[in-house]
Amino acid sequence: MRTDARRHHDPLVRGFASDNYAGAHPEILAALALANGGHQVAYGEDDYTGHLQRVMHSHFGPTAEAFPVFNGTGANVVALQALTDRWGAVICADSAHVHVDEGGAPERVGGLKLLTVPTPDGKLTPELIDREAYGWDDEHRAMPQVVSITQNTELGTVYTPDEIRAICEHAHGHGMKVHLDGARVANAAASLDVPMRAFTNAAGVDVLSFGGTKNGALFGEAVVVLDPDAVRAMKHLRKLSMQLASKMRFVSVQLEALLARDLWLRNARHANAMAQRLAEGVRAVDGVEILHPVQANAVFARLPHAVGERLQKRFRFYFWDEKAGDVRWMCAFDTTEDDVDAFVQALKEEMAV
Repeated sequence: MRTDARRHHDPLVRGFASDNYAGAHPEILAALALANGGHQVAYGEDDYTGHLQRVMHSHFGPTAEAFPVFNGTGANVVALQALTDRWGAVICADSAHVHVDEGGAPERVGGLKLLTVPTPDGKLTPELIDREAYGWDDEHRAMPQVVSITQNTELGTVYTPDEIRAICEHAHGHGMKVHLDGARVANAAASLDVPMRAFTNAAGVDVLSFGGTKNGALFGEAVVVLDPDAVRAMKHLRKLSMQLASKMRFVSVQLEALLARDLWLRNARHANAMAQRLAEGVRAVDGVEILHPVQANAVFARLPHAVGERLQKRFRFYFWDEKAGDVRWMCAFDTTEDDVDAFVQALKEEMAV
């Protein structure tokens, strides 16, 4: 029986649940079509992956090497495995994605221990790192070998280049390496109005998980090795971790489309601007509190739980802390001013009930 593909959703409906909900940017789809057709060598020996390396050099310096992978969890697990021994541990914020939202993959797949530190704003500092940076000679304790930070953080806050530089100097002084989870690294660069290199390789970061999906890609991220001396056997770990794409050209061409010109920055600036517009509208609503500085494309707020539940029936979003009534509203590259204004109006209406 023949069945023809057809649209199963209303393309005009957009919510504020996640930037992962957005489709692919038209320029990404065009790049995929460009890479299609004919035969290209599999497993990363294709022309598109080769050119991606040169594009990465323009952003992260001549020693940077990109290893495209399927998703962000895969990027983080492969990166952390490459930086640790079997007895190694990773220091991270207690809100870090590697700890909260990856289903235990760093521990179960990567075989490493996470040492979490409470933070008020999602950001680590040298002083917070020192809460877990000890016991290297204690065989009864997992050895701290890596500090993992997220830019921008899970709470929507952004590290300055100087803050990351201080973390890297502190970690390296203890013989540890630094991993940066950059699922939204473009949003952070747009917020700071600096090149991505300013808070990655120039600040001392050893390995970057570079995110594309949240910034307009269809799928695909990359582990970007910034310091070749910091890692071991990356290509073997990528395969072992089931992150080696056979038709890698279709991951690489998307990252190339984002990075070769300014698509990555245009998309991030727009998403950030929509979050600022949303925050400004929300601040004018009595009874709603913004919880963290709005520095990228996320707005965290507190409102009555019943209001949040009613509002969810009109726009999709997530509770961050359901008991407290805390919510997270995310903006994407395709969020429009009309989307934001309609959401703010709906919030006002529900608060008035």
